[in-house]
Amino acid sequence: MPLVVFSVPIGILVDRRNRVRLLFLLGLIWTVGTLLTAFAQSLPVLFLARMMAGIGTTGALTAALSLTADLCAPEQRGRAMLVVTLGKCLGQAGAFAVAGWLLGALLRAPPAFTHGLAPWRGTHVLLAVISLCLILPLLALREPARREVEAGIHAPFAIVARELWGRRGFLIPLFIGQVSVVMADAAASIWASPVLSRGYGLAPEVFAGWMGALIFSAGLAGSILGGFAADLGQRTGRRGGLLAGAVLAAVAGVPAALFPIAPNVPLFAAAVGLLMLCGTITGLITSVALTVLIPNELRGLCIGAFIALAGLVGFGVSPSLVAWVSDLLGGEAHLGEGLAIVGTGVGVISVIAFAQAMRRAPLSAMQEPI
Repeated sequence: MPLVVFSVPIGILVDRRNRVRLLFLLGLIWTVGTLLTAFAQSLPVLFLARMMAGIGTTGALTAALSLTADLCAPEQRGRAMLVVTLGKCLGQAGAFAVAGWLLGALLRAPPAFTHGLAPWRGTHVLLAVISLCLILPLLALREPARREVEAGIHAPFAIVARELWGRRGFLIPLFIGQVSVVMADAAASIWASPVLSRGYGLAPEVFAGWMGALIFSAGLAGSILGGFAADLGQRTGRRGGLLAGAVLAAVAGVPAALFPIAPNVPLFAAAVGLLMLCGTITGLITSVALTVLIPNELRGLCIGAFIALAGLVGFGVSPSLVAWVSDLLGGEAHLGEGLAIVGTGVGVISVIAFAQAMRRAPLSAMQEPI
């Protein structure tokens, strides 16, 4: 719900308001949501608390990408977005590591100020305190001047809509390409464990450790490769050169999506790691493309719309699509084949869409696509 409902409105605020203040406010929202989680005594309150955490983190990513774009020149934005993406990867990994360590510590020797709270609740209190300390430095950050502004950040929405419509030939295939990649990654992340259990006979405790390390490593390496690939693509000076790395990554992701029918576990691991690596590369390059090739007053809206569409289609449709295809093939025993069919199918769509976006890309943010 935070992804689908709030991404676009927050994106519009990012385009029209002070992003540093907005980023700090969103940080406060997720911090309060984390703290409220610790003291929730009913399901509606817990639901509200987790919604606040989701709204804050989802909106903060849009604001961070927009800010990062204006803190550096266009030809450096791939490496700049690399910093944001690495932060996201490290944050997701840290969430498990830090929260797990805190939970274990509270189970052994809870401090006095968490007395009376269950260990998981005390963990959320400590996470909220840590979060508050980490967002306070944002108060020292100044709002940078906005670059590549065409109609103005306070332009009437009719003008903004006209600008957006004029770039539909580039934006639509770009969104289709990345949403297709998200579909493959989401289906893989959700169904990989059941496939390993049912198809390869592995217990969760056997593969949980190396799967977690594999996903983190793929995110780390994909962030680095994607950032440098975007900047190298820009240096070619060719129309859409920035997206060349996304096209190549999408091509590599098609055979990697066959991981569920790999003949053995090592090949399964190599293929699923490659798929996650390619997904991270295309995601980062897509973010760079939106900040380099779209006017400033449209960036937050476009990023927010992408997050909403990716969340709705990628996480809402693709897992169910895998189950439906598996049923058509004969039921649960064909889960691997169903996952492979869906993954390769959307992978081919992503290749075609990214290639079309590359062909229709504008030469700069101030020029409309052909």
